[in-house]
Amino acid sequence: MEDKSKIEVVKQLLETATANLASAKQILGELLGTSFDDLPAKVAGLKSEGNVVEGVFNGEHMLDKDGRKYPVPANYASKSKLVAGDVLKLTIQADGSFIFKQIGPVERKKLIGTVVYENDEYKVVAGGKSYAVLMASVTYFKLKPGDQTTILVPENDDNAHWAAIESAVISPGSEG
Repeated sequence: MEDKSKIEVVKQLLETATANLASAKQILGELLGTSFDDLPAKVAGLKSEGNVVEGVFNGEHMLDKDGRKYPVPANYASKSKLVAGDVLKLTIQADGSFIFKQIGPVERKKLIGTVVYENDEYKVVAGGKSYAVLMASVTYFKLKPGDQTTILVPENDDNAHWAAIESAVISPGSEG
């Protein structure tokens, strides 16, 4: 094959490839709802946003609509005073890190109870019921068995097993 005909074949292959690329760009743009030229910004936005999952806090974990459990860091749950039934949004970053955000708090009621330690767990007994509490909250408030504390529980859930510690109750004369 002479060089002139080889050049003609390469030219036709490049034209075909260019046409195929243009078609692919158009189809991809239609699928993503953007033009191909805007695609790099859209993809970069997806990477920084991460995968978003919504679910309900059960006292220790977030459960998504399919029943998958995602561990909620105890320090976040404690600091945010999460109560079972709160709706959370979880963003899973590209590097695998989890970022939780409370997006739908349930109605709460406050109870005053006594801290107990049984079966290697801290609990608060209030209103004739025993509620599990996070160790992070007990540690943060420097609570010990026998101390009084204010807890938050779901307003309309008489079967709640978990409570969030709102604050330590300071008794008269106990301030140093």
